Amino acid sequence: MSPENLLYSRDHEWLRLEADGEATVGITDHAQNELGDIVYVELPEEGASFEAGEAMGSVESVKAVSELFCPAGGEVLARNEALENAPERVNESPYEEGWLVRLRLADPDSAAEGLLTAAAYDEFVASEAG
Repeated sequence: MSPENLLYSRDHEWLRLEADGEATVGITDHAQNELGDIVYVELPEEGASFEAGEAMGSVESVKAVSELFCPAGGEVLARNEALENAPERVNESPYEEGWLVRLRLADPDSAAEGLLTAAAYDEFVASEAG
């Protein structure tokens, strides 16, 4: 079950909206589980801006390299520097210690457009598997 307080993309990223027009982004537990042991995370530089759905980095695991997509448009305020030396945090704690970036949302009022609730995301994952 995915955490209820987050929004999800069909590319398996999550978005936690903050009250100040900012958001935290990571990959879902499903995504990290499918990737396997993560060995490297490439994150965008602070100050970089992305449109919703635009590639912003990558995650490398023992199985594959997977692109990271920005679930909502905005500017990167912070990156999780801890992942540079401990990329396994994405596997161990995808919703807490394994977050990827913090964004200043370009349009906080429309940031949720096109994203899924936890229940809808869980259904989407189940339909992909079936």
